[in-house]
Order: sequence, then structure tokens, then C-alpha cells
Amino acid sequence: MLSQFMVLFGFFALVLVSIFWINKAVRMFDRLIGDGQPAWVFLEFTALTLPGVIGVVLPIAAFAATVYVTNRLSTESELTVMQATGYSPYRLIRPVLIFGILIAVMMSLLTHLLIPSSLSQLRIRQAEVSQNITAKLLSEGEFLHPAPGITFYIRDISPEGELRDVFLSDRRNQDRPVTYTSSQAYLVQQGGGTKLVMIEGLAQVLRTDGKRLFTTHFDDFSYDISSLVSRDQINLDKVGFAATPDMLLDPQAVAERTGVSVAQVNYEVHNRFTQAIMCIVAALIGFATLLVGTYSRFGVWSQIVGAFIILVLIKMVEGGLSGTVLGSASAWPLLYLPAALGIAITGGLLYLAANPGLGRKLTPWKRHRIEGAT
Repeated sequence: MLSQFMVLFGFFALVLVSIFWINKAVRMFDRLIGDGQPAWVFLEFTALTLPGVIGVVLPIAAFAATVYVTNRLSTESELTVMQATGYSPYRLIRPVLIFGILIAVMMSLLTHLLIPSSLSQLRIRQAEVSQNITAKLLSEGEFLHPAPGITFYIRDISPEGELRDVFLSDRRNQDRPVTYTSSQAYLVQQGGGTKLVMIEGLAQVLRTDGKRLFTTHFDDFSYDISSLVSRDQINLDKVGFAATPDMLLDPQAVAERTGVSVAQVNYEVHNRFTQAIMCIVAALIGFATLLVGTYSRFGVWSQIVGAFIILVLIKMVEGGLSGTVLGSASAWPLLYLPAALGIAITGGLLYLAANPGLGRKLTPWKRHRIEGAT
């Protein structure tokens, strides 16, 4: 059973990750390529978002794999045979528990290590790309505003990198705005900065005090555009980037460093643990719910729907408690309540499966209906 769970988990995880990842990648592709970024930047950014996507998918894949395998075992009467040989529901759920623990370990690696590291690295790369003035300016047929008071336009870019029909308006000095136009231009890296070299152009300077316009024709002119992008220091002091031991040992220091409340720090660190526990709960509920009930030629679809509804209710409880936890630094134990509720429901379902007579007593209308049909 454990091997079947792992195989089906890998299949569902691959399918779901592909769907979620492609959905994110399409939006990111449109934004990055539209900003003039090369394809390798797009691939790097999508790879950095992959741990977060996997973290969303793991509980869903664990639940789907458990339900699929259990449904197949029930349809092929293998569960019935195992129960007839003396295997109790508590014994049957043992491989499911091991399976859930393995998925929880994977989720822990993601939430405590990979996701914070990937998010911080993604933040660094986003800042570097936003400061890449060359990529910001290489957009054809569009008026760009790379900095306040600056307007830049390129009609066309040749395959050789030549910029054709360039327009540059510098209005940072309101008393002396300058407009540059040229038939062709090039972006040149020099001395650690980027310069726009315009050829065969015109510079127009407007003196607002005397309302006079001065024009200058030039054969070539160099304009330093490196200063158009701010070089602010990248801020990595975010609570989502913080290490788990730091938040557990000194949440007050993390809160002061990241500029959030202690309640938010506690929510972030304990939410990392509860996400892993919910993987175990999803697998247990998926198996225990399908274990309850008698054989039906229509399959176990009612139990599958019931398991799905139970998980939705648990997630609703989790969402309802989030506001309370974020509002009080001492309310973080409430985050573990949905997982405890799921484990309690699993125990109740296993008890019903181990005592089928109790289930018939709870639903006497089914027995009367069967006797009447007879």
C-alpha cells in the first residue's frame, strides 16, 4: 500500500505542479519578456517560484493519492479480503500514517528551508532586474518613463542593436527642460555605467524664464542614463525570509528587524509547522472516510465527497482562526486546532469502521429500507 501511495502521489504532484506552475509562468513570461528581459531571466524566475508552488500542491496530491489507492483497493475487494483476515482499521491505516509523515517531511523541508531561500533570492533578482536600465529602455514603439521627469521612446530596434528614431525628454529641471532627438543611437556599457550614444540628432533647451528655445545640432552625443535608476539597498528583512530558529527563539527581535508585530512572527513560524501536519491529516482523512461504509456497486463516491467536505470544513476553521492569531501574540496555539480536529475526526471514523454495528445503529433507516425492499 505504501508503494502505491508514493507512486500515485508522484503522479498527482507532477500534474498539479505543472498546472499551477504553467499558470504562473504565463503571467510572468508576459511581464518579463514585455520588459525586454532575456529568456534565461524568465526561466530563473519561474524556477525560484517552484518551491512555493510545490508547497501548495503537496497536501492536495497526498489526499488525491490516498483516495485513489483506497478506492481502487475497495473496488477490487482487496480491503474486504484484508479485513476478513483479521486486519483492523487501526492496522490498515498504519501505511497511510507513514505515507503522511513522509509527505510532511517533504513539506517541512520546503517551508523551513527552500521556500524562504527561494523567496529571498527572487527578491534579490527582482531588484537587480528592476535596476537594469538597458532592459527597461529596450521596448519598441512605447513611451517609457524610467525615472520621474524622463520620457524615452524608440521607434525600432535593428537586429544589430541599433536604436532608430530616438526621443529623450529630460524635465527634471523644470526651469530648463531638454529634449533630445536622433535618427540612430546605441547603448554602450562604459566605466560600470550605461550611456546612450546618439548620432545625427538635435538638442532643444527651453529657458522658461525668458521663454526662449535653444537648438543644437550634433553629429554624436553621449548621455549618461545610469542615474535614471535608483540603486537603493535591497531589503531582505521580511518575515517570510526569516529563519525558523530565529523566530522560535527570539520573535521580538525578528519583529523589530522586519517591522511587523510579534503576532505575525508567531503566525509565520507556526504556520510552517501546521502546513506539514496538514499533509498527514489530509492523507488520514482520505483513507479513514473511505474505510467507513458497506460495499456498493456504485462505488465509494459518497465517501470521497464526504472526505472532501471534511477537508474544506477544516480549512474554513483554519481560515477563521487566522485573524485571531494575527491579532494576539499569545494565540498561536490555535493554529494547531484544525490539525487536532482532523486527527479527532480520523479517530472517530476509524472507530466507526472498527464497529460496523454502531454504524448500523446510527443509521437505522437504511436497515428498514432494506427489509421493506425484501
